[in-house]
Amino acid sequence: MFERFQIEVLATTDAATSELEEHQKLRASDWHGRMIPTFRPDAVVNIQPGFAEQIRLLSQVSGVDVSDYRTYLTALEQRRRFFKELGATATDHAAQSAYTARLSAHEADAIFQRALKDEASAEDARRFTGHMLIELARMSVEDGLVMQIHIGSSRDHNPDLLTRFGRDMGADIPTSSEFTHNFKPLLDLFGRDPRLSLILFNLDETTYSRELAPLAGHYPALRLGPPWWFFDSILGMRRYFANVVETAGIYNTAGFNDDTRAYPSIPARHDVWRRVSADWLAGLVVEGIVDEEDAHEMSIDLAYRLAKRSYKLEG
Repeated sequence: MFERFQIEVLATTDAATSELEEHQKLRASDWHGRMIPTFRPDAVVNIQPGFAEQIRLLSQVSGVDVSDYRTYLTALEQRRRFFKELGATATDHAAQSAYTARLSAHEADAIFQRALKDEASAEDARRFTGHMLIELARMSVEDGLVMQIHIGSSRDHNPDLLTRFGRDMGADIPTSSEFTHNFKPLLDLFGRDPRLSLILFNLDETTYSRELAPLAGHYPALRLGPPWWFFDSILGMRRYFANVVETAGIYNTAGFNDDTRAYPSIPARHDVWRRVSADWLAGLVVEGIVDEEDAHEMSIDLAYRLAKRSYKLEG
């Protein structure tokens, strides 16, 4: 299927505590397809039930005795190096809101210690995630991994479903988001740093033209990811082009990267994006906004080259 779909690179999403056994087996095999991991540390960053157990696993796989905030950062940095050694070019992070704020090391350690004892409050969790998004951006500046952030899903909304099947099994609902103020602490520090590549995904379409397009147009580190999840559809893509591109342009977007758990859907999802983006560009040609030669080049960029460039997959 990998060859039939003409896939050049397939990236899995893997927990920070994963030992990536399957990736190591693939590298040792005679199969020559390019399959790489993606560093996803949500379980050891977002404070929720089971956080202390996740930190124990982090300590175990990293070989770092994680007992405080300082050693916690050391363990995360070790895991990122391990993922890079196995081909990773990106990280992925989920947060319900775009809130970021810098904590002192003392404040961060106090929250971390409460979390290890299962005594952290909801406000502790919010502040810690907001701080860690900044720390993880700092790590991306240092190690070169592209940083993806997915914002705006209220997960496990249905308590009956959560009780019966556990976390992340459905009933995830989009929420409203605010970026101009919430994301400013991170952008103040790293938004103008050429070493950072930050790709932002969001489930609140009302932010597209009001906030995301202007922010991506201004901060060189920031790229907008394609319509995601609920909006990975014909109408969702059309709304995205209408609301984003006039201000941000196509070259402040990441093109299209598939985000699916259904392997056979990959070619269909890319085909939908190609068709919608070609239709949108054809409209610009008809209106005389771009000529046909430029539209042809833009269509290749939107379908292929932008994603390769954004995720550092060239070469």
